[in-house]
Amino acid sequence: MSRTTTRLCYLLMPSGYHGLIPFSVMLTDVLQGAFLGALVVGISLHYHKIVQNEFYGYPHEWFPSVSAAIGDRYPERSVFMALIATVSGSRLALVGLWYLLTAQTRNVLPKFVAAVGLLRTLALGGFTYITSTDDHDRHDFFMISYIVLTIPWTSGCIALSPPNPRAVKYRKCFAVAFFSAIVPMVYLYIQHKTYRVAGAYTKYALLEWSLILLDVAFDAITVFDFSCLEIIVRDSQRDSQDLSNGGGSPRIPFTVVGQDNKKATAVSVKTKFNWIEALDTVAGIYHGFVFWSMLTSLGLVIWYFPLWHMGISGYELFLMTTVSPILLAMDSVRAFVTSHLRLCHLLSLTGILAWKLDDPTYRLFAVGFGVAMACISWTATFILNSSDKARLEARALAWVTGLILSSTVKFAWQTNNPIWPIMHSENGGYNGIGLALGIVAVLVFTRGDPTKGEHANLNDFSSSSLKAALGIGGLLFGMHSLLSDTGTMIMWVWDGYPVRGPLPVPHGWFTVIAMTAGLLAGTLRPDLVIIWPTYGIGCFGAMILTCYHGWFGYYGALTTAFYLMAVAVPLVTTAATRNPAITYGFGFLIYNLLVLFHVWVVAYAFVPGGPFVREHTDWIMMTMMILIGVGSSNARRTNRHHQAAPGFHLRPPDWKSHALALCVINLVFLATAYMRFPTNDYKPYHEDARVVTAGIWTVHFSLDNDMWSSEHRIRDLIKDLELDIVGLLESDLQRIITGNRDTTQFFSENLGMYVDYGPGPNKHTWGAALLSKFPIVNSTHHLLPSPVGELAPAIHATLNMYDEMVDVFVFHSGQEEDREDRRLQAEYLAKLMGSSPRPSILLSYLVTRPHKGNYKTYVSETSGMHDVDPSDRDRWCEYILYKHLNRVGYARISRGTITDTELQVAKFVVPKGEEEKTLVAALDADSRERNCRAQEHEVPEDWRFPHLFWGKGVRGHRYHVFNRPRYYKPS
Repeated sequence: MSRTTTRLCYLLMPSGYHGLIPFSVMLTDVLQGAFLGALVVGISLHYHKIVQNEFYGYPHEWFPSVSAAIGDRYPERSVFMALIATVSGSRLALVGLWYLLTAQTRNVLPKFVAAVGLLRTLALGGFTYITSTDDHDRHDFFMISYIVLTIPWTSGCIALSPPNPRAVKYRKCFAVAFFSAIVPMVYLYIQHKTYRVAGAYTKYALLEWSLILLDVAFDAITVFDFSCLEIIVRDSQRDSQDLSNGGGSPRIPFTVVGQDNKKATAVSVKTKFNWIEALDTVAGIYHGFVFWSMLTSLGLVIWYFPLWHMGISGYELFLMTTVSPILLAMDSVRAFVTSHLRLCHLLSLTGILAWKLDDPTYRLFAVGFGVAMACISWTATFILNSSDKARLEARALAWVTGLILSSTVKFAWQTNNPIWPIMHSENGGYNGIGLALGIVAVLVFTRGDPTKGEHANLNDFSSSSLKAALGIGGLLFGMHSLLSDTGTMIMWVWDGYPVRGPLPVPHGWFTVIAMTAGLLAGTLRPDLVIIWPTYGIGCFGAMILTCYHGWFGYYGALTTAFYLMAVAVPLVTTAATRNPAITYGFGFLIYNLLVLFHVWVVAYAFVPGGPFVREHTDWIMMTMMILIGVGSSNARRTNRHHQAAPGFHLRPPDWKSHALALCVINLVFLATAYMRFPTNDYKPYHEDARVVTAGIWTVHFSLDNDMWSSEHRIRDLIKDLELDIVGLLESDLQRIITGNRDTTQFFSENLGMYVDYGPGPNKHTWGAALLSKFPIVNSTHHLLPSPVGELAPAIHATLNMYDEMVDVFVFHSGQEEDREDRRLQAEYLAKLMGSSPRPSILLSYLVTRPHKGNYKTYVSETSGMHDVDPSDRDRWCEYILYKHLNRVGYARISRGTITDTELQVAKFVVPKGEEEKTLVAALDADSRERNCRAQEHEVPEDWRFPHLFWGKGVRGHRYHVFNRPRYYKPS
């Protein structure tokens, strides 16, 4: 033949091959050769070096990680890069060919998958060519991007797979294996990085290599699909000549071939992607996020006022703004709200706009108005859509998904919400952006809502409406108190060091995945989640959460999270079919009563009748579950009158778009958890001098005098003072009234310190926390005797300070009015401190005058402790005591406008060796006091306090009382 035709499989496959099978085989071979070739070379030449990590080497660690094998040494790095460069074009070709195979007219999914595949390939190049040794941050960024993009790539490829059962089967198997391996990988990495378990990194490395093989194998499955795809390279000029001479065959346009191929492959994705529907979903979820952001901020801004009044302020009445749906019982109000629903939703954004108001009172008014409008607007949205079951369930699903998004955003902002009214640009707030997005979300969210509808059962005052209200009240309280922050239930089960349970980072994702699974299960099969056996499982989980610690207690937390989210949509949609003034108005009233109950169990000293409910979180949990049980029973009875349960009314596009949104939220959480995972070296500031700088500070729930979140300012002062250990009091924020926050996460990650949260929020104290640059070897939590007043929390921690075991006590005494409580607490703590023969430091809030009353119990032969400076008689609350340490400095730093209590700081030198420790322990308090003062120039530079706070100081912080630090000659 005069015509020359060459069949190619991308890289000039030999003549005689039909289809693109050799292309897939070649791609797989080269990819595996790149990784395995570098591994073989590395083991052959540098085995002991590439298995060595920061803690262990051979024989504890015996297999290298991927990054160590391909990027740390020559020549294995060169071998890998050369081979991976060879295959880069093939990977891009794979993406392009897959798009040609699956492309459909007017369907955006193949285009989306192709774009993801392209970005994924570029990310692969990023983290393979930029190793962790070259640039750790950029390497991690590209690697996280690759893992995140792998999820839509695998999902999209499975969805677009031609009807080839063998290929689909293998793709699903490899995808499940790939993502299943990530969870144990994270666990093993934590075991290695945090707990320094020997051999954990080798197991992590084996799983890491398995991910490489599974990833390559997933792409290799195209060998089954490309058999029907053919690319022909021909000489078009010679073909034209042949055709003009009457020879050869006519050219067939690729588009025609493509259409025939589509018919042959019958691509399985039939539902077209609709950007409008996707935008509706995003807007609904974000608007739900705004609702939960405002609701969770209400208790926080209310709490500011009784906090400063030290009692009931009157502003607590703003809690009742949530019962605004009860106004829908009035025809005029109902007509206005339903006719102007968009306006009402826009007015609810006042709760976000509140950050513009500097005066705390005005800010509270704005938040209260915003919450009132949000509650009545969402209720009106539900009842207007009650006749359209599919739309009603979509609205409810978006509202509940907004809670998961809120928890995820709080996790990303280290338990603060960036659109709360206590946030602004100086402390990490993004209020302006949040408000702008909120306006757009409302405009999109309300565009399809009817302004008129069958307001079913508006005159219904039957028992079913009341039962629905009880269920709504219990559900709202459970979601708010337990699920509005992923660390809340983790703090419930926390019981100190060594760690025997989950950590907020990264295990908070387990809470999110339980919430996600529960929401999806309750939407798909509400008939299974509102039955008595499921309710029993939920009650059992709540009991385990309340009564147990560690991982076992957390399993109860996950069960509770799953159950609460599972019943959310069924209860919300059932309530929408009844009288809204009762189901939501009365429901929010029940929620408010539970919120007050939630406060009274710990603040019983400040409210009438408080002692009757003191320390009864168990009563709260039982009440919550009983209320939800009533609501579930009512929903089950209501659904008997319908042929299908509520979740089955959802249209496929709504279901798929919300499921995809939940996947994206989980991916964002995982990526954030990876970025937040601690990588600090935890080194003290003056390691060579064996100096320990210790401080005690009452941080006033991390709200400053002007009701702004104070974490950033607290962090800056701790950092500037170079504190190695610091006790924080009034630090338990995992409650509705304090925003369900945990500022110790922010401090520990930003300052590079270990943290012991202290007695958890279910222990009914105002909190005591310990931050330390030194490893916390062991810690126990104590609740000191308090027969009349509030419980007094204490932490007893043993720290490894320069290879010496030193005990640190953090303690908050009872109130001034409860004298007997304080006497019993002084005796208890004195015995506790005296029971330790080790060097010790007490960082405390004692509520006593120096040298008077209970002071003589704390500083006594029983405790063995000495006052850091007995001559300082201008103290009432904060004290630093010590024993068997060399005291070298003491200072008092003004609080500025952060809180109502100063920061007290002391410096000690840890004795080295048995002889020195014995000498220091033998000296009594009198010998320490006689002629031991020193001038600053007489002490080494490492013993000195920063000069930053001399004179007027900085940011309102300065040395005061003595107007300068005090120094002492060591024993």
